[in-house]
Amino acid sequence: MSQTRIRGNLTLCKLIVRDETGTAQIIWYNQPYLQNTLQPNVRYKFYGRIKNTFGKIEIQSPIFEPENVSKNTGKIIPIYPLTFQLSQNTIRKIIENGLNEVVGKLPETIPAYFLKQYQLYDINTAIKQIHFPDNFENFKLARKRLVFEELLSIQLALLSLKNKYEVQKQGVSFDKNVKMSNIINQLPFSLTKAQLRVLEEIDRDMESSKPMNRLLQGDVGSGKTIVALISSYKAVKSGYQAVIMAPTAILATQHLESFAQILENTGIRLELLVSGISKKKKEDILERLQTGQIDILIGTHAVLEENVIFSNLGLVVTDEQHRFGVRQRSIIAEKGENPDVLVMTATPIPRTLALILYGDLDISIIDELPPNRKKIETYAVKKDMESRVNAFIEKNIDEGRQCYIVCPLVEENEEINAKSVMELVEIYKNKIFTRI
Repeated sequence: MSQTRIRGNLTLCKLIVRDETGTAQIIWYNQPYLQNTLQPNVRYKFYGRIKNTFGKIEIQSPIFEPENVSKNTGKIIPIYPLTFQLSQNTIRKIIENGLNEVVGKLPETIPAYFLKQYQLYDINTAIKQIHFPDNFENFKLARKRLVFEELLSIQLALLSLKNKYEVQKQGVSFDKNVKMSNIINQLPFSLTKAQLRVLEEIDRDMESSKPMNRLLQGDVGSGKTIVALISSYKAVKSGYQAVIMAPTAILATQHLESFAQILENTGIRLELLVSGISKKKKEDILERLQTGQIDILIGTHAVLEENVIFSNLGLVVTDEQHRFGVRQRSIIAEKGENPDVLVMTATPIPRTLALILYGDLDISIIDELPPNRKKIETYAVKKDMESRVNAFIEKNIDEGRQCYIVCPLVEENEEINAKSVMELVEIYKNKIFTRI
């Protein structure tokens, strides 16, 4: 083995190895101790990335061990995240020692009938095979067992929290004499069967003494907002306040406008609270809110601030649930005495996954679009389809339609490898859509 100092503290070790098939050069960087580790005329196994440059085979920084040893070669070995100056070999040895101590002694956490029904490994087999699997099939089965256990634990914990919440907390019982049909009959359009079904579920929850915790899922345009409005109507007419929390000021303003138009003759008082309003107006809103002169407050994250105090909050609605965390949902709910909570999302979530992610919530789904509302179609396209997408945009613009493109950045950022608005505007204007 030859050793060369390239620059500074960087050393290069080169070793020529050969077997019955030919010769290869092996290179290591900054590992001078290898000069005393590898012995000539001894058979070793090397594992690493092979380069063939002009017919010469080269392997850089391979794993190696004597021919009669199979700890790190000749089998499936784990790759662990490294920290400080620990090597893979060191961590593998620590894990192996740990497994020798515990495998066969770990208590089973899943009932035997579950293991049989879902064809799962027992815990001791799973732990051994996830670290040092005999083959890839065993690795998959070990992972299946551990993933199943993790998801089961999460779901059981969420259901436990939900049951504890329902049993221990007394919620708001809204007036049964306040009928949702009073406002439904005044609407300038008819509700879909799906909307009516969801409203029945919400109405039942609101009249119950248990706190409502419901997730409302529906595509964009399916009519979630009108469901929130009708629910807010029942809350206000029962003597309580309602709050609608939206992720952006634009969406909050749109909600205010649509609520105001429909509730115009009901005597219900609406107000908008967003971060951009003047200090004087905000102080006025906060005072009227606390004294009960505002019935429905619509706003952004601004409604979470400590100085936002309600007189008698009974219903909390969060729009676009995925934009708010559980903690934020809790903060706004704590502004009332166990108010009913309705969270809405347009993000398509399969029901099974929703039960896992939102196990503390009951789930309602609006699976029907209003009449004359075109179905929204979503497509994922690859980079090589960009020219087809641009042609589609151009065709629609020629037909008098509009298009908008969402970018992750406004301006270029060296730390984030993504297209910016400023960059794309120039590309589209000067290179792609030059005639528009």
